[in-house]
Formats: sequence, structure tokens, C-alpha cells
Amino acid sequence: MIELTPLDILGEAIVVTILVVPAFFAGLLALLPGYRLTARLNVAAAFVNFAMAMLLFVARPTPGLYLLVDDLNVSFIVLTTFVAFTTSAFSASYIAHELEIGRLTPTYLRFYHAMYQVLMFAMNLALVANNIGLMWVAIELATLTTVLMVGIYRTHEALEAAWKYFILGSVGIALALFGTILVYLAARPIIGQGLDAMAWDRMLRAAHGFDPVLLNLAFVFLLLGYGTKVGLAPLHAWLPDAHAEGPTPISAVLSGLLLNVALYAVLRFKMLLAANVDALAPGPLMVAMGLVSTVFAAFMLYRRRDIKRMFAYSSIEHMGIITFAFGMGGALANFAGLLHMTMHSLTKSAIFFAVGHISQVKGTQKIADIRGLTESHPVLGWGLVLGVVAIAGMPPLGIFMSEFLIVSSTFARAPGLALLLVAGLVIGFGALLLRLQGVAFGPPAGGRAPVEASYVPMFAHLALVAMAGIYLPEPLVRWFQNVAALLGG
Repeated sequence: MIELTPLDILGEAIVVTILVVPAFFAGLLALLPGYRLTARLNVAAAFVNFAMAMLLFVARPTPGLYLLVDDLNVSFIVLTTFVAFTTSAFSASYIAHELEIGRLTPTYLRFYHAMYQVLMFAMNLALVANNIGLMWVAIELATLTTVLMVGIYRTHEALEAAWKYFILGSVGIALALFGTILVYLAARPIIGQGLDAMAWDRMLRAAHGFDPVLLNLAFVFLLLGYGTKVGLAPLHAWLPDAHAEGPTPISAVLSGLLLNVALYAVLRFKMLLAANVDALAPGPLMVAMGLVSTVFAAFMLYRRRDIKRMFAYSSIEHMGIITFAFGMGGALANFAGLLHMTMHSLTKSAIFFAVGHISQVKGTQKIADIRGLTESHPVLGWGLVLGVVAIAGMPPLGIFMSEFLIVSSTFARAPGLALLLVAGLVIGFGALLLRLQGVAFGPPAGGRAPVEASYVPMFAHLALVAMAGIYLPEPLVRWFQNVAALLGG
């Protein structure tokens, strides 16, 4: 019998709290009427989750058959809970306006806040799950929750986007389920039947003895299945519609968090294949899908007419870059992939914070009808300018640093791939700056309604991205280096 230390007990309490708090508040918020109280409770629940996640740097539980906390998923959990907290604060003012103009009813408001907490629970569970079946269930729950939230406005376009998301997401999750079953079949002869053969940490220790043919086939299904959730081309078709038609806080959560959770699942299985010398190298498959996504999305940015849809394609581009980096592997590329994932989550969510309020004050999401923001709404306009400059990869901001590291690492090992990657980055850079010029500058067009919003979440994210481009704290660098080493080549 294993004797638990006080830190082990504290770690278990932290993980339980991270899961119980959103589940409890989901039920509570589904029952409570009134906007002000429910919005504040939603923010409070998200803050408690973030505070508990930060404590995982101090204590973590002993791995069990169902739950696991290690350096890899702590990085994801802290990022997820932080962006979920700031998004809940943005959501409070955004949803207030939606209630005022009648796009949301009080009944749908209770549903919205309850589903927000269910989504937090599902993502947290997916990240701390040691059981690969439990992780699949959690990601499926997160998918179903966001499907419901995308269609919350009940318009024809929103319902169509929700159904498209549901159908394509179901195909992806079915492929991921088949891949999960194949991994279990590969593990069973070595580890034995039952839960032990589904525990990720036990599988990683025994992966060298797994049947490589089963592992190879499983990873193809897993990459296609979870790659659909990541939004990698050509499996991306659900993502632009979901961003364009759903509430903007959900766009921020989708781009900043849920895509990362799906990528986390891919990384876990990539580590399994890397531990088996006879299995195929998962890196080239990830590099190919990442590169295709980056170049494809960069070209598609030129043809967007809806501002939220445009930034959805930007998310496809950046998830491609991150997948490319992790596919290349190695200490520098993995470090750069982690940094880019963090910077993208912070920057893209900040952009959607700005876009959400812009669409409200202008009364439209059409790029052609949004002009001169820096003159008509200076704070929003310059916030958007900073966000777009950051996501385009201009120095000295954080995304420039991560892209520079990714390109440098690739040039040293595969100059041809590096040139293709740079071409995609340059094409996307041009498209974003072209759109920014008309939206932010020139004579104002569209509505001039006053903005009733808190700018703190947006500028807090942008400040972190700016600081990361200039200086990364030594503890954070060491942490990312350690995680990069865990991910391997």
C-alpha cells in the first residue's frame, strides 16, 4: 500500500477542486435567474479554477488509473484556466449587450452560463485524464457542449453551423475512438486486460513492446480524428462557420483553448509511438498536415468578408504552425511549439475580445462595413491593431519570437520545409495587414454606438504577449525546456 504524503493529498484536493467547481457551478447557473448574479458567479468559478491550477506548480497527486498530472498537462491546464477566466470576464459585458438587444433571452442566458462551466469541466477532465478512454469521453463532451453554444442564437445560419460542427466533429471523434481502441489492443498483450492497459503512464513505460503495426494504424486514425478537432486542413470545414455564427466568447474559447486540448491528445499518442522503435515516426505526418494547414489558411485569409471568419482561418494557420513544430520535434522545435501555442491562445482570444465588441458597436461582422476604428472607437481600434500586429508575427512581440525559433530549428534540419513554412507565414502576414489597413484606418464607417465593455481582459493578454517577446522569465524557460524534453524527437 502506497503511503500518501501531505503534498500528494494536497495535489489530489487541487485536482478534485478543478473538476468539481465547474461541475457544481454548471448545475447552479442552470437554475439561477438574473444576469448580474449569474455573470459574476461564472467569473468567480473560472477564477477559482485558475487559482487551483496555479497550485499544481506546488503540489500534484500520485498518478492513478484515471487521473494524471505531469509537467506537460500542467502547462495546458494553467493556460486553459487563465484564458477561461479572462474570457468569462469579457463575456459578462458582451452577453449583457446581447440581452439588451434581444439576441439572447433570459432562458438561453442560464443555458449559456451553465454550458460555459460544463465546457470548462470537460476540458479540464480531458487534460488530467490518465485513462485514454476517459480523455476521449471528455473531448467528446467538450465538442457537444460547444455545438450547443454555437447554435444558441437559434438563427438559420447558427443552427446550420452547429449541425455542420456536430456532423464533422462526430466523424472526427469516431475516428479517434477507433484509434483509441487500437491502442488498447496493442497494449493488452503486454500490460494485460482492464484499466491498466488504458492508463497512459503505464502504456508509455511498456510501449516499446507494443505491436508496431497496430500502433501505426492507430496513430493515423488518432491524427485524423483529433486533427479534426484541432482544425487542421483538410479537416477544418466546421471551424470558420462555428466561429462566425456562435457568440464571440465561444470563438475565443474555441481558438484559444479547445483546439489546444485536441492537440494535447495528439501529443500524448505521439509520445507512445516515439517510445516504440519499430513504429513509424509520427513527426512527418504532423509536419505534412501542419504545413498544408498553414499555407492553405494563409491563402484563404485573402478571400474572407466576415471578420470573425477571417480570424477563424488565422486560427487554422497557427494551429498548423504549432502542429508543424511538434512534428519536427527536438528540444528547440518543441520549446518553440509550446511558446507559440501559449502566445496564440493569448493573442487570438484578445483579438476576439476586440472583435466581439466591434461587431456590437458597428452592428455587423462584414469587413466592408467596418472602417476607421481608430478614429470612431480609438481604444477598440488600437487594441485590434495591436492584436493583429501580434498575430501577424511582427517583432518584438511573442509570436515573432516563437515563429523565429520554429523557422530557425527547421532551417538547420530541413531547409526546403523551412522555405515553405516561411512562404505561408509571409502570405498570411500580407493578408492580415491588408485587411487591417481598411478596418482600423481611414474615414470611419458603420455604427458609432458607445462601447460598454471592460478592456482589461484584452489588454492583459496583449501585455503578456508583448512582455514575452522581450523577456521570458527563467522559471518559465526551464519549465518549457523540461516539457520539450518530455515530448522528445
